[in-house]
Amino acid sequence: MRKVSFIGLAILAAGCTNTDTGSHLNESKTNTPYHPQKSQQIIANMTLKNPSAFARNDETTFFTHESLGINSTDPRVKDLVVKNGSQLIPSQNIDTDNDGFVDQLAILNNFSAGQSIQLTISPDPLLSAQASFEKRTQAEISRKVGGQWQGKKYIGGYFENVDELVTPPQYTDHSEYIRYEGTGLESNKVGYRFYMDWRNGFDIFGKTKDQIALHNIGLDGYASYHEMQDWGMDILKVGKSLGMGGYGYWNGKSVERVSKVDSWRSKIIENGPVYSSIQLDYRGWAVDGKKVDLISRMSMTAGSRLVNVRLSTSEKVDNLAVGLVKHPNTTWLQGETNVHGTAWVYFASYGMQTLNNDNLGMALFVRKTNIKDITQDENNYVIVTKSNHNALEYYFAAAWQGEQNGIKNQQSFEQYLQQTAQRLTRSIRVDKTTQLGLADKQKPLTAEYALTFAQRLADSELRRKAYDYVYGGFDKMRFRESRYTYTTGLLAQSFDDLEKVTNEFRYKQASEALIGSFITDNGEILTYKKSDFNIDKINSGKMLLRLYQRTGNEKYRLAADKLRAQLHEHPKTSNGAFWHKKKYPHQLWLDGVYMGMPFLAEYSLMFENGASLEEAVHEFEISRQYLRDAKTGLYYHGWDESKSIEWADKNTGLSQEFWSRGMGWLSMAAVDILDYIPPSKPQLRAKMLKIVNELAADLQKYQHSSGTWYQIPNKPDAIGNYLEASASSMFTYFYAKALNKGYIGAEYKQTALKAYQGVVNKFIESHPDGSVSLINLCFVAGLGYGRDGSYDYYMDEPVLANDPKGTGPFIMASAQIARLLNN
Repeated sequence: MRKVSFIGLAILAAGCTNTDTGSHLNESKTNTPYHPQKSQQIIANMTLKNPSAFARNDETTFFTHESLGINSTDPRVKDLVVKNGSQLIPSQNIDTDNDGFVDQLAILNNFSAGQSIQLTISPDPLLSAQASFEKRTQAEISRKVGGQWQGKKYIGGYFENVDELVTPPQYTDHSEYIRYEGTGLESNKVGYRFYMDWRNGFDIFGKTKDQIALHNIGLDGYASYHEMQDWGMDILKVGKSLGMGGYGYWNGKSVERVSKVDSWRSKIIENGPVYSSIQLDYRGWAVDGKKVDLISRMSMTAGSRLVNVRLSTSEKVDNLAVGLVKHPNTTWLQGETNVHGTAWVYFASYGMQTLNNDNLGMALFVRKTNIKDITQDENNYVIVTKSNHNALEYYFAAAWQGEQNGIKNQQSFEQYLQQTAQRLTRSIRVDKTTQLGLADKQKPLTAEYALTFAQRLADSELRRKAYDYVYGGFDKMRFRESRYTYTTGLLAQSFDDLEKVTNEFRYKQASEALIGSFITDNGEILTYKKSDFNIDKINSGKMLLRLYQRTGNEKYRLAADKLRAQLHEHPKTSNGAFWHKKKYPHQLWLDGVYMGMPFLAEYSLMFENGASLEEAVHEFEISRQYLRDAKTGLYYHGWDESKSIEWADKNTGLSQEFWSRGMGWLSMAAVDILDYIPPSKPQLRAKMLKIVNELAADLQKYQHSSGTWYQIPNKPDAIGNYLEASASSMFTYFYAKALNKGYIGAEYKQTALKAYQGVVNKFIESHPDGSVSLINLCFVAGLGYGRDGSYDYYMDEPVLANDPKGTGPFIMASAQIARLLNN
């Protein structure tokens, strides 16, 4: 299909505060009265919730068409409208990858602190056709025609807007060929121009009015925008710097701009009311002794000062640098860098640094994980970046004192920086139901129903990325080479569990490939280092034992022996609990109980005549003694015996919060280890059965009416908290397996079934091609290295889809539910 144009943006009433990125309310006005069709097919219903304790105005949320249950080629896409009741909400179909086809829907809302907004998405050809709305973003390229080149200057002619431009070989700075010397991108708040010559500087158009202006800039030549105009002016002196958020290469002493290139090309990808984007192509950039192609995709959304920048290179370039022009008498501002890796950190300057001699704030936002060095050279404040692959994402923003309702002082600018960093880090919470999903889930819950969803998710993952986790692959979730780690074993185990109930060879094949690829013929484990004493690395040993039993291949036994040797030497607390990792001394985490103890018990039963069973059970006892809260029955995430780490209470050594997935790991471990404690060990079984029954009773108290559990289970009403898929899947597995094994009473059967149905209803996302995703997963949560274990920390971790920490437990839970329903 052809690219679909925007469907419109409501004219929005003005009003703002100094620290909001936008100022328009959710009030829609059209030029034509809205007459709804008698029968409209709703594509999706959703609730969007602001997870912040401050207003988030002009917040754009993006949804792939696939996630809405429709194909981008579906003719209904061009007529999609978004409503809150009868009120039209600004939205736009967009092309995010420059392939000529729309692939996402961008929706613009205003949120008060903690506010929830209910939306419906449906095709409405009449409303879509009649709507006439304000445009609040713009992309522009304008070059001259009708004149002629005289040397390196274009003489005569007039300006003409184009969608794409390759600069002529003779073009350079001040050639008077491209209007305002580059490509323009703006929102109603601020505009930027990107020089298409050797300077590659980024400049700022400050706005005195809250509206788009690029189409009025430089029409009468190249000097007018350097003086105050009705719309505003060019406010930045770029000079020899990167300017406002530009990029280049750090050579160890200074930034080399993207100057030595074979050609420049600029293209408008989107030019709509809610979202506009451009692509800059630099062919043959001479950098670091080689030539590479650099692609820069930049986008802006309505009401925002931010530009999202996505860089990609034809081959990996170390030390890509991003920066701000360094003007004298400015204040350097820097956000907290002792944060978790995916959090966004701001770097900014503030002061009287404009051509109008007034205040300007300029900022970069970079993920902690991409920060290599914070430095400067003669002309720039510089952030040297790092990445595990050939791509980098960052943001930049400018806030000018002269803006209409602008940020007038440093204090307000710092508040803007802090709130923007949280907005980038902490995503809008989404609870979504699609028409396609409802049709998928309307059947009664049976064993077949559960196995169907397990197979659909497993098959979807096999097509999407499961084989990327084999040795030599690339882990797209973490942007790194694949490693032998706990998630690899978890996913492999889930495929193995599914094969046992379906007898489908592809799952058996996948489970062996994922783990077997890391094991050499002599039993070495590739990418594994014993000296790390990382208990996470033990978890995949359970699949080594399964493969040894299945194949009799000695290499799996030898590899398992290496993991057992680690546990022999693994450091422990004074009372015998395994440290989580060598680099986390004296610390017991709930995660580690699952990672190590079922393997230790099974290995001991197979090869040690059960000699280490007491040691494995002891880990649960210590966890219960130190981590369980007597009042709630919930378990804290971690305990530091030394009470010295930043997250530990100085009196108890405990972390601050109860984390659902931590308890999910514990609950799965509790039922799994009982598989390896024989009846001849009644005292050990009794200890574990007590813990299992306690968990069953205590977790039930915190089960949401949907059947699922919150990320922080005891704070359901706290701002930002959300129902979380991985923990809910783990608890479902726990209840179903405990029932199947007779560990808990039949009164918990409805708890298990309600949990499973809740996970399917809330977290299984149906796609038009028959595939499914598991959504609303906490990506990762740990303690230490910027992870302080606070409530805000757990809220700031990314929420995403299809991570093995969720897909594995869901598949495993489905197999257990199928057994439960077949009993």
